[in-house]
Amino acid sequence: MYTFLAGIVLLILGYFTYGKFVEKVFGVKEERATPAYVNADGVDYIPMSTSKNSLIQLLNIAGTGPVFGPIMGALYGPVAFIWIVIGAIFAGAVHDYLTGMISIRNRGAHLPELASKFLGKVMKHVVNAFAVLLLLLVGTVFVSTPASLLHVLMNGKVALGIIIAAVFFYYILATLMPIDKIIGRLYPYFGALLLISAVGVGIGMVVTGAPIPELSLQNFHPDHLPVFPLIFFTITCGALSGFHATQTPIISRTTQKEKQGRKIFYGMMIAEAIIAMIWAAAGMSLFGGYDGLNDVLAAGGPGAVVSEVSVAMLGAIGGTLAVLGVVVLPITSGDTAFRSARMIIAEYFNIAQKKFSSRLWIAVPLFAISVVLTQIDFNVLWRYFSWANQSTAVIALFVGAMYLYVAKKNYFISLIPGTFMLIMVITYILNAPIGFNLPMNVSWIGGFIGSAILVALFFAAAKKNRANNLPLEDDISNWNRVA
Repeated sequence: MYTFLAGIVLLILGYFTYGKFVEKVFGVKEERATPAYVNADGVDYIPMSTSKNSLIQLLNIAGTGPVFGPIMGALYGPVAFIWIVIGAIFAGAVHDYLTGMISIRNRGAHLPELASKFLGKVMKHVVNAFAVLLLLLVGTVFVSTPASLLHVLMNGKVALGIIIAAVFFYYILATLMPIDKIIGRLYPYFGALLLISAVGVGIGMVVTGAPIPELSLQNFHPDHLPVFPLIFFTITCGALSGFHATQTPIISRTTQKEKQGRKIFYGMMIAEAIIAMIWAAAGMSLFGGYDGLNDVLAAGGPGAVVSEVSVAMLGAIGGTLAVLGVVVLPITSGDTAFRSARMIIAEYFNIAQKKFSSRLWIAVPLFAISVVLTQIDFNVLWRYFSWANQSTAVIALFVGAMYLYVAKKNYFISLIPGTFMLIMVITYILNAPIGFNLPMNVSWIGGFIGSAILVALFFAAAKKNRANNLPLEDDISNWNRVA
C-alpha cells in the first residue's frame, strides 16, 4: 500500500517540480498569439478554456491504455509502479508537453510535419505512414472494445452488431463536426465520469485495506516473460505512448495561451499515470495473487478484470458507473483517432478543412478501411501496434530534442528518454517473434549498436540545423487568417 500511495504522491510532485522545470527550459511566450486565434476556422482552430482543453486532452490520450495496459503489466509485479512513475514524469509528460508546445509554435502542426521540419523531409513520409496506421488501428479497436463492454453490461439484450454500428455513427459525427459542437460539449461530462470511476476504485482499495504489494524488483509474471523490454510495450499509455503525439496537436489548435500548456499537456499525462497506478494496483491485489489475475485475464481479458474490480469496490450501481467510465475511455480516443487521421491526411496533402465536403471525402475512406479491419484478428496486428506506438514516441522525443538543441537549450530532457526507448524499440523488434526472432543477447547488442548509430546521425543533423539557423517556429504574420 505504501508503495502505491508514494507513487501517486511522486507523480503529483513531479508535475509541480519537474513539470515546471521542463516549462522553464522550453520558455513560454505569453505575448505570442496561438493558432486557436490566428488560424481560427470554426472547425479545428477554435479557442477553448483551459479546463475544457484539459479534460479533452485527458480523454484523447487515455483510451483503454491506462486501464488495460497496467492490468496486463500488473502481472510483472510492483516493478510496474516504477515504470509508470518514472516513465510518466521523465518521458511521457515531457513527450506530451514538447509535442503540444512545438505544435503550437508551428500552426498546430501534426507530428509528420514536425518530423519533416526538424528531422528531415524523408521522416515526414515515414511518420505520416506510422501515424495514420496507428490511428486506424486505434480507431478500429476502440470500436470493438467499448461495444463489447456495453454488450456485456446490457446482458446481451442488444445485438453486438447494433452497438458497433452506433459507435461508428458517433465516430463519424465527431470526426466531421466542428470540435466545439460534439467533443467540446460532451467531453467534460465524460471526463468527470472517468475521474470519478478511477478515484472511486482507488479510494475503495485504500479504505478496504487491499493487499497492494510493496516495492520489489522481482519479476512475478506467471509465464516468466522478461520485464525488459516487454514492460515498456505492455504499459504504454500511463507511462509513455506515441499515440499521444497524434492527439496533442488537436488541442494545440484550441489552446488560448502558451502558459496553459503545462496543465493541459504535462498535467494530463500525470493524471493518466495516476489512473494507471490505480488499475495496476487493483490487478495486483484483488485476485489472490498473480496466478489469479492471470486466470481472469485468460478467461475474459482485461474487461473481465475491470468488471470484477468495479463491482467489488463500488457495489452493483457504483460498479456499473465505473465500467461506464472505462467504456468512455476507448470511445473518447476512438473518435479523436479518426479526427486526427483526417487532420494529418489533410495537412499532408494541403487540403483546407473548412468545407464539410473536404472533410467528408477524407473521412469516408478511413471509415471504410476501418470496417474491413474489424473483421481481422487483431492479436497479431496489436503486437505490431505496440511496437509502432513506441517507435512513434521515440520520433516525437527526438523532434523535441532537436528543437531544444537548435534553440541552445537543455535538450537532454528529451534526448535521454528518447535514446532509452530507442534501445528498447530496436531490441524488441530484433527479439520478438513478430520481428526478427533473434536471441535476446544478440538483440540487446543490436539495440545498443543501432541506437548509437542513430544518435550519432541525430547530432550530425542537429549541428547542421543549428549552423543553418533552422527556424523553430512559424512567423505569425505569415499565417492564414480566417475572419
